[in-house]
Amino acid sequence: QVQLVESGGGLVQAGGSLRLSCVASGGTFSSYNMGWFRQAPGKEHEFVGFISRSGVTYYADSVKGRFIISSDNGRNTAYLQMNSLKPEDTAVYYCAADVRQYIGRYFARDNYNYWGQGTQVTVSS
Repeated sequence: QVQLVESGGGLVQAGGSLRLSCVASGGTFSSYNMGWFRQAPGKEHEFVGFISRSGVTYYADSVKGRFIISSDNGRNTAYLQMNSLKPEDTAVYYCAADVRQYIGRYFARDNYNYWGQGTQVTVSS
């Protein structure tokens, strides 16, 4: 059973940066495609970004140019570097793993097999 644990959330002022980590255990991290999603209060889950097992990345338009996704197979960890944060980035951020051998509908929640518990990011104005 794959387990994902996010960390790195917190309170930051607008314009600041945070780096979220997602550590995977119980499986073969290097074979996963990884996604990041977020959910703001009263809103639906929103796709943030994606990194394939080969390093291909996709981003939501709302974060493109500000957020960077990376992964470290040696540490079984995916990262979400968030720069130039805005109050509208406030949300609970989740990482998710897709164990398929191809890039599917990376922007869709049902594309993913495993989810972390989430970490809160709050951006003050």
